Amino acid sequence: MRDEEKKYWIGFSAFAGIGPKRFALLRNYFGSAKKAWEASFEELSQVGLEEKLLTSFVNFREKADLNSYFLRLRENRIECQTFLDKNYPKNLKKIDNPPFILYVKGEIKAQDDLALAVVGTRKMTNYGREVTEILTKQIIACGLTVVSGLARGIDTVAHQTALKNGGRTIAVLACGLDMIYPPENKKLAEEIVKSHGALVSEFPPGCQAVPGNFPARNRIIAGLSLGTLVIEGAQDSGSLITARHAVEQGREVFAVPGPITSPNSNGPFWLIKQGAKLVANVDDILEELNISVGRKNKACLPKVREIKPENPEEERILMIIKDEPKHIDEIVRETGMNVGQVMSLLTMMEIKGLVKSLGKMMYSINN
Repeated sequence: MRDEEKKYWIGFSAFAGIGPKRFALLRNYFGSAKKAWEASFEELSQVGLEEKLLTSFVNFREKADLNSYFLRLRENRIECQTFLDKNYPKNLKKIDNPPFILYVKGEIKAQDDLALAVVGTRKMTNYGREVTEILTKQIIACGLTVVSGLARGIDTVAHQTALKNGGRTIAVLACGLDMIYPPENKKLAEEIVKSHGALVSEFPPGCQAVPGNFPARNRIIAGLSLGTLVIEGAQDSGSLITARHAVEQGREVFAVPGPITSPNSNGPFWLIKQGAKLVANVDDILEELNISVGRKNKACLPKVREIKPENPEEERILMIIKDEPKHIDEIVRETGMNVGQVMSLLTMMEIKGLVKSLGKMMYSINN
């Protein structure tokens, strides 16, 4: 697409009242974004959009400097990809009403079609951090790209772990790519770009991160990915909005169970009840997605499974089940701990690959 036409796509993206559906309506009616942008109020009225919206658009258009948008993109080394461009992400193009334009800083590669979203609460626990590090490391070892939202908490740890382990990661923002939010993650954003990953947004440079932008951001996180993995979150958290988008887009949803005493476990538990795949390790994800990518790298996975018990409680549980599988009631009785403590330990140990759930609350050592 020529820059002359593309600048009008950018102009429409800068106006908050016109999203994918309305833009498609305008472009189809007038034949191009340029003609739609230059149409008179009377001509625009024929399309069937609300008069109040059109009045706002005309007022916005009179003040807009389209050339300045291009200049800002160049200054910040941001590329714009329209829905019609060949390099527009394939996974995202398949969803209903995908963004008509994407702003990208960094590189989106063909291998990023094999991507998994990793999302969760901003107020993570130590358990959430550890689970995110373990699973993200496994995901990267299998050659998948990690997609997340650069938010505080689980998102940040997912991006950091991907970078630390030499993997690819894409951060989707709810603001312009020159307005990094949260501001403390500016350095992380720079590291993602330097590592040949990417920052992505449907919002043009200069756009602030306002609350209404985050659900749209979550839709892109899910849309770029084959599935969404939720690690910790309340039942009304943003991560469940991402999971809902994944379901609507026909993508898989995965959830990691947590301690029953933690409010952050409510979201994943609810998702599992609704049919999300319970995840203890990356094999659960690969099996559900029916992909074998990165199996040549599976030699990396036993390193995770060979993790030794990190505390006396884990050692005690391993001693109890070393000879034969045991029911959780027996483990509770022999350890002297309460059910919540034992469940939390067993979940973490299963994620690490130390134990294996046999069903019906029976556990054995994972050989």
